Amino acid sequence: MKLFEPYSLRSVHLRNRIVVSPMCEYSAVEGVPQDWHLVHLGSRAVGGAGLVIAEATAVEAIGRISPEDTGLWNKTQADAWARITSFIADHGAVAGIQLAHAGRKASTAAPWVEERTVGPDQGGWIPVAPSALAYSARYPEPVALDSDGINAVVEAFRLATIRAVDSGFRLIEIHAAHGYLLHEFLSPLSNLRTDEWGGSFENRIRLTRSIVAAVRSAMPESLPLLVRISATDWVQGGWDIEQSIELSRLLKTGGVDLVDVSSGGLSEDQVIDAVPGYQVPFAARIRKEAGIATSAVGLITEARQAESILASGQADLVQLARELLRDPYWPRRAAAELGVTIEPPKQYARAW
Repeated sequence: MKLFEPYSLRSVHLRNRIVVSPMCEYSAVEGVPQDWHLVHLGSRAVGGAGLVIAEATAVEAIGRISPEDTGLWNKTQADAWARITSFIADHGAVAGIQLAHAGRKASTAAPWVEERTVGPDQGGWIPVAPSALAYSARYPEPVALDSDGINAVVEAFRLATIRAVDSGFRLIEIHAAHGYLLHEFLSPLSNLRTDEWGGSFENRIRLTRSIVAAVRSAMPESLPLLVRISATDWVQGGWDIEQSIELSRLLKTGGVDLVDVSSGGLSEDQVIDAVPGYQVPFAARIRKEAGIATSAVGLITEARQAESILASGQADLVQLARELLRDPYWPRRAAAELGVTIEPPKQYARAW
């Protein structure tokens, strides 16, 4: 079964092709991951996933989605991540992390809090973006970054990468999707700049390519680099699959090993028919037309569905998010359904 075949990215070997998609937990303190993160991520490693990617982790304080997001802008945060990566590795999975900057969607409350915006008087901050356009009426107007500010963001990604590697992460993913800062620069709907960072396709992708170059330079050649993109904004005149394919070609030449293909998140005007596996065709097109490995994500919940995606060559890896929130041991259940034997942790062997 393809789902349980090993897969390699550079020197990193995954025991299977099941990936824990990065999912924000809104449970950090000053950017420091807590016991919750150890148990949450560690249980997915025990559950049998091949790759466990930690949540969108801010490269600077104002890059957090909420004040409760994890970070990697200082040593205290890096030290806290180290015990988590060690536990994941001890249980047979590879620890990855998604480095992120929330841009204009920053300084908001956890999703279970009714009031979304967190103002400076409540421990929040003024968000930044390519242009002074709020995500919606419920969000604050951001400040448009100047060139120095953009360069500082690139440097923050570089430094966070060094800390991530020092913390034991063996795979880095750059978050350029879901309406956060890099995606905001990519899309003509949110990027109205007329300088070198906006306007043409080449200018709108400049920040993402600059960050890829900075991150790649800061990590060992032996470790893989991924980029998550939104393949389309699902809005007329926005970022689309054709631009995603061309960007993916360029990412490959820049040292990216796999494109993690999601979609949407930039505009409240998006119209999505979210059926099971609705984003898989985007991953398939990018894999075929850009010639780069992809992962598929989005409403993948069944073992045979995941196996079919891989066996048909639509993607190289499958990522599960909410299904793995519901069932951390989904990989073990999937193996049983597909007739595959995988070893349990020795502590659980008597149950098999």
